[in-house]
Amino acid sequence: MNISVVIPLLNEKESLIELHDWIANVMQSNHFSYEILFIDDGSTDGSWETIQQLSQKNNAVKGIQFLRNFGKSQALHAGFDKAQGDVIITMDADLQDNPEEIPELYNMIVSNGYDMVSGWKKKRYDSVISKNIPSKLFNWAARKTSGVKLNDFNCGLKAYHQNVVKNIDVNGEMHRYIPVLAKNAGFSNIGEKVVQHQARKYGETKFGMERFINGFLDLITIWFISRFGRQPMHLFGTLGFIMLAIGFAFSIYLGIDKLFLTPHGRLITDKPQFYIALVTMIMGTQFFVAGFLGEIILRTKENRQRYLIKDNI
Repeated sequence: MNISVVIPLLNEKESLIELHDWIANVMQSNHFSYEILFIDDGSTDGSWETIQQLSQKNNAVKGIQFLRNFGKSQALHAGFDKAQGDVIITMDADLQDNPEEIPELYNMIVSNGYDMVSGWKKKRYDSVISKNIPSKLFNWAARKTSGVKLNDFNCGLKAYHQNVVKNIDVNGEMHRYIPVLAKNAGFSNIGEKVVQHQARKYGETKFGMERFINGFLDLITIWFISRFGRQPMHLFGTLGFIMLAIGFAFSIYLGIDKLFLTPHGRLITDKPQFYIALVTMIMGTQFFVAGFLGEIILRTKENRQRYLIKDNI
């Protein structure tokens, strides 16, 4: 199979038929063998019923229905797990991503040898204050932190070689950082393509300003995981060693001061250096314990299901 199109969605009933017909026309006109995977992330507006109708009409349509809303990352994870195409295309269900981009994205993976290609919505039709400016700041921070030189990390329209989606773990809210996850997994040939962005036709966005706050928090998380996720003791052990060294240094100073400099002076506990030594040594011990716990958890963790599927077709 040439292409799997993975579409996570939440309450997008109005756009599904139009989106399906558009994708199907593009696939048929380019003679692609394909499947369309709709991942219903707990919709309550009848989206699943529409997906079932589309599946009866077109055998290439498949679907997964979550028991409740688990988030876009979990929806993508489920879609990636089920996808069978040589190239996997992800896009949003709100008609803001243009299916006409699919053939060129496919060719960039197959002919140009990219591991993945990320869309860049260079010209956007979103609110400048609520989306454009925060998005530019977010993308700048992501580039600086991750080292992945993309202009638009959060674009839903992306193309992947099958090897990429089968070897990365998308969880939490890490869908924004799939290029970083791919790079950390060893897939370094990451490209970018300017894609057409369209104004939302139906409904309203499911994401507010809080997604940028969560995005920056996730950015810190993925930086930590990429640097120290496999050896947490390298970070916590270093911090613990520094704290203990400071504590021991102050302890030695207090001992020398008491024995040789002011033997009949005030008590050690009357000096502020005593409390600095005490606090830093306690903190150092706690950092070491955190590092040990991190190593133990890393070596004993089990794969847990992060979402519950209610139905699939």
